[in-house]
Amino acid sequence: MEMRKIDIKALDENFIRNIGFEYMLVCSGSRDSFNMMTASWGGVGFVWNRPCAFVMIRPERYTYKFMEENPHFTLSFLGENRHAYTVCGTKSGRDTDKAKEASLTPLELSEGAVSFVEARLALVCRKIYADGMRPDCFLDESVLSAWYGGKRGGFHKLYIAEILSAYAK
Repeated sequence: MEMRKIDIKALDENFIRNIGFEYMLVCSGSRDSFNMMTASWGGVGFVWNRPCAFVMIRPERYTYKFMEENPHFTLSFLGENRHAYTVCGTKSGRDTDKAKEASLTPLELSEGAVSFVEARLALVCRKIYADGMRPDCFLDESVLSAWYGGKRGGFHKLYIAEILSAYAK
């Protein structure tokens, strides 16, 4: 079954369930050079009079480089493909061909954004805002202490992006 472009307003997905429990792949780059990572943090909503998505990426992630260098990224939802989510969430694209190891077939969508043939849903997003998280901006100290410091890694960079198009099977 092929991906077909659908009207964004027709989306009736439960993104709390999708992102938090199904997970998603955040992918940025071109067909010739891209990277993706599994994410279970982010959101979808309506900001600045447009449909938007937000994701957070730590600077030490290989995907961060691609997010910084490219105006677009995709959010790909693979359904129950736990193998792909595990590979893309535990391996680094610096030293692994994650698409091959996860048995994913890259698929170029509009604006040259990359998703995967195996996705059940893909959102093509264009970055419109980005900023690094800072410890002095946390209003709930328990979030700061639970998710930052020690071996957890650096502070995420928040990207807010306009959802330009959606594709589904």
